[in-house]
Amino acid sequence: MNVDEIQFFFLNKHTTARFQGFGLLESGSVTVKNEVNIMMKNAVDVMFGGLTFWMVGYGLGFGDEPGANPFCGWGDFFVHANSSELGWTYSKFFFQSSFATTATTIVSGSMAERTRLDAYIVFSMLNTFIFCIPAHWVWAPGGWLYEMGVIDIAGAGPVHLVGGVTGLVATLMLKPRHGRFTTDKNEQPAMGSPTNAILGMFMLWWGWLGFNCGSTFGISGLKWKLAARSAVTTTLASVAGGIVGTMTSYIFKQRRFDVGYTINGILGSLVGITASCALAKPWEALVIGVCSSLITNGVCELLSKLKIDDPVGCVGTHAASGMFSLLASGFLTEKDELTDAMQLDRIRPGLVYSGDFRQLGIQALAVVSICGWTVVTSVVFLKLIQVTVGLRVSLEEEIIGADIVEHAIGGVFYNKKTRMIESEQASKEEPDIIRHYDQPIATMHRRQSHVYGRRFSTQSGSCKDSLHYQLPVSLSDEVDVSEKNSLMTLLKNIMNWCKTRKNPVLFSPKDYVTPNLPISHDNEIYDLQGNLPYPSIPSCKYVEETNRDNITVTYV
Repeated sequence: MNVDEIQFFFLNKHTTARFQGFGLLESGSVTVKNEVNIMMKNAVDVMFGGLTFWMVGYGLGFGDEPGANPFCGWGDFFVHANSSELGWTYSKFFFQSSFATTATTIVSGSMAERTRLDAYIVFSMLNTFIFCIPAHWVWAPGGWLYEMGVIDIAGAGPVHLVGGVTGLVATLMLKPRHGRFTTDKNEQPAMGSPTNAILGMFMLWWGWLGFNCGSTFGISGLKWKLAARSAVTTTLASVAGGIVGTMTSYIFKQRRFDVGYTINGILGSLVGITASCALAKPWEALVIGVCSSLITNGVCELLSKLKIDDPVGCVGTHAASGMFSLLASGFLTEKDELTDAMQLDRIRPGLVYSGDFRQLGIQALAVVSICGWTVVTSVVFLKLIQVTVGLRVSLEEEIIGADIVEHAIGGVFYNKKTRMIESEQASKEEPDIIRHYDQPIATMHRRQSHVYGRRFSTQSGSCKDSLHYQLPVSLSDEVDVSEKNSLMTLLKNIMNWCKTRKNPVLFSPKDYVTPNLPISHDNEIYDLQGNLPYPSIPSCKYVEETNRDNITVTYV
């Protein structure tokens, strides 16, 4: 094993920080009832996507056995190597598998909060095929864009443009989340954990240095200079992008420093410098970072105006900035003595330095061909999944949240056959129910876990799990709530009504309401269900049934 293989292997380990970064960023950006689910999807990308890349993806992308052609590679399926080639082959496979799974992870942000997990597992396996063909075009000797002299050092096209365009196709097929564009402001729902989102951004920032510097494939000869230049340009571009994102928020968000603008500005600029990280000069990196930040946040706002729901902003960050990254290389590239060290002897000076449109034309051709390939293949794969497995969760499952529906977080689980939430603590004789506070009889909330919300005391800051009830004024004379026996009688009556329920009537989007939650001024205890650090069921109708006494009961 030579020094290049050793350095390449250790930089590969550095890039795994991006998986953790994507997971934290996406789980922090979505609502709290879906944060575990989005982390699971990031794990699925590595597991199932990594498996298919080992089986066929690496061979189609980088196989060099007889049968390889300008369109795709051939050979090296089920990757293995003999002792003489083991170091380089396995290091390259490890590095490229990180690229492949990253391209899929990008898509999970666009599909967040409304995609079935089993459907996403199938997609993560198929998305390897979408990635590996453009990777062959751009990076493999013999690939048709490689032979033309396309510039893409670290994956602006095969990784970010592929992932971003696939995410756009997916979000258009899935359609917006329930309630996303019901107001005129069209603002994103509040982040479940801005702290996690920012922490994920830092980990991505750190991992990006590993990707860009590692894309020099070694440090021998002049390669160490290319790696050093990649580190400087990556840092400067992200610094410029972060500043522009922060100032853009300050100007257009009424002097507020919006967390999303800063995150998207930094990540968009990191994507923007990806194609030319080892070739750009410091001032070029600053220009690319500024432009990428403006493009990213501008596209995110445009999608919101067009009512295209992109929960984590992956289309603006990866598709738009990935496209700009490839085109910027056609404007600002200048050949020097270091380009030959990366076997970039086919590239030509950019438009700014030579006045020649040839390199810009090659970069534009790469954008068009990669976008065309991605749109066609992603539509085919996603449509196939949609008509077989099914892509989107049902409306009631979306409102309840994937953490409960898919993973039974919080000690409760959603029974997909009966469409009811069942608690591990509840007995069969006393099923968990939740009633609307504005119904014409007593309101009853069974507080067995944080899934139903908690009662917070503003004096002590403590939580209380208890039976909470509220009676309308019209019934105050009929029921004496101060007596324990009256409360128990009321509870038993409700349980009896539950046992005699008729056929359920599932709720519709019109049933979704956000009432003013009742406030009990006794001891300043408030009933909160909105802004909790735990998954919570929204105040809405789930399964509405009418019993034999024509009393409406809402079950969960």
